[in-house]
Amino acid sequence: MRSDTELCEARMRLIEIGGRTSQDLGAGRIVGQVLVYLYLQEHEQSLDQIASDLGLSKASVSIAARQLDSLGLIKKVWKSGDRRNYYKSAENIGTALQQGLLSFVQQKVQLFGLELDDTLSLIESHDSGNSSCDADFLHQRVSRAKALQSKLDKILGNPMVKFLAGAVGGKQ
Repeated sequence: MRSDTELCEARMRLIEIGGRTSQDLGAGRIVGQVLVYLYLQEHEQSLDQIASDLGLSKASVSIAARQLDSLGLIKKVWKSGDRRNYYKSAENIGTALQQGLLSFVQQKVQLFGLELDDTLSLIESHDSGNSSCDADFLHQRVSRAKALQSKLDKILGNPMVKFLAGAVGGKQ
């Protein structure tokens, strides 16, 4: 039989892995830590408790919780007579995570598209006679990247893709 200490250590390892994975995906380490922490809790937890257990500031946990709540990955819980904010993992974390990741990727693709648009405008307004690099070649490559970005944005925004992402989540 495992001791409570070993179980706590195993939980903390999972929380750290969640944090590293989230950081690798560009969402920030604390966001992943808070998500996994709440997923592994049987009951809702206050921001104070989360911050204390994870050794983080309440402010950073609050920011992460708001991000996760906006993605539907955690839910705010109200307790009668208590002014503190409590959170718990979403009921169907698999579907919520897939939808959240889909939304996150779509936002990144759209931001990349805006950068490509700005770059195309710059290239098109640039005097090609004074160019130290081949403006025509650069314009061709950025235009191709923009076309690919537009296709990807359409695919990610397709209602069928969103439906399928939700349908394969299942009850977690």
